[in-house]
Amino acid sequence: MMNYFHRQVQLWGEEKQRLLQTKKIAIIGSGGLGSSLAFALGASGIGEIHMVDFDEVSLHNIHRQIAFKMGDEGKNKAVINATLIEARCPYTKAIAHNTDFLGWSKKEIAVDLIIDATDNLPTRAEINSYAKDKNLPWVYGSVEAFHGQVAFIEESSFSDSFKIVDKTPAGIAAPIVMHIASLQANLALRYLAGLSVKKDLLYYLFFNNEGELITQKFGLPKSS
Repeated sequence: MMNYFHRQVQLWGEEKQRLLQTKKIAIIGSGGLGSSLAFALGASGIGEIHMVDFDEVSLHNIHRQIAFKMGDEGKNKAVINATLIEARCPYTKAIAHNTDFLGWSKKEIAVDLIIDATDNLPTRAEINSYAKDKNLPWVYGSVEAFHGQVAFIEESSFSDSFKIVDKTPAGIAAPIVMHIASLQANLALRYLAGLSVKKDLLYYLFFNNEGELITQKFGLPKSS
């Protein structure tokens, strides 16, 4: 096993790599962010990954949702991602759940971390409520147009920090999706490996009109 993870072991040693094997996570959403997270975390050595999504692949998904290829139209996204994870890494168990978040939450599956890869605020509010009830941290991520947001949420409350509305997202290109998923994956991996993580801090990234990448940070208020 350590030969497979050779470069990671060089980074943090065998003890932390073995620690990852004991961890379980749930990725809620298996589309743009979810499939990028599946690539980034699926071969990292996390012991168990639950991929959750009721949606099927559409033609317009394929350009930015990197787990999918032509011919996958009509197939469940969570199933494709779970299959891909296990094909790439024999040390990670991947489980697909063809359901929405509420359906998955009723299964009462114990995990160490939830990662948001959804595309709507109401579902994120549901994740937040579930995480608070279970005393679980979770990693928020969102993308739209040329900007994105990431936060590791533990003591703060998503529902207290964001207005929960149901809106149709703007257009989007693949690179920003992969960029935000990469930041989410780094936060998740550091936490699961026992490394320090700055929590309850919102990172907001965007390209301005001159094409400059701007990063801003905002503290999130603690739950009331």
